[in-house]
Amino acid sequence: MATETTHSDGLADATGVAEHSGAGNAGMPQLDFSTWGNQIFWLVLALIAIYLILSRVALPRIAAVLAERQGTITNDIAAAEDLKSKAADAEAAYDKALLDARAEAQRIIAEAKADMQVDLDKAIAKADEQIAAQSGESERAIAEIRAGAAENVKTVAKDTVKEIVAAMGGKADAKTITAAVTSRMKG
Repeated sequence: MATETTHSDGLADATGVAEHSGAGNAGMPQLDFSTWGNQIFWLVLALIAIYLILSRVALPRIAAVLAERQGTITNDIAAAEDLKSKAADAEAAYDKALLDARAEAQRIIAEAKADMQVDLDKAIAKADEQIAAQSGESERAIAEIRAGAAENVKTVAKDTVKEIVAAMGGKADAKTITAAVTSRMKG
């Protein structure tokens, strides 16, 4: 064995060292119970450092962002409610203005109808007067035509009677013919 240890190859020394360290090594160093106290200390120290960083730096920023977001949401909801009430007021004002406009239009229509009725009544009265005047003139003209027609009929009748009497060989004077025609025309 002495030759193996003095051997300058180093192969034997390497295997001897590997055998010596292999006997005390159980595998992963995290699972070695002799280092657990050290590991737990550093774990607690890392968790405390993470907690302090999160609680002093990150969480206040997150809380500020969340508070700002909540404030924005609350303000937007309040603004939406305000706009909703303004829209309802505007709709009510629009409906009232529409009703007022319709009432005003009805009033204007009624006034226009009344004015047109007055003008129509005046026009009808004027037309009635013109019709009455034309009717009176027509009646006078008809009366004149009747009178003229009666005179013409008398004249024609006198002439016809004179001609008939003459054709029969008789002779009648104008007074007798006029009296006969007049009595016959009266009825």
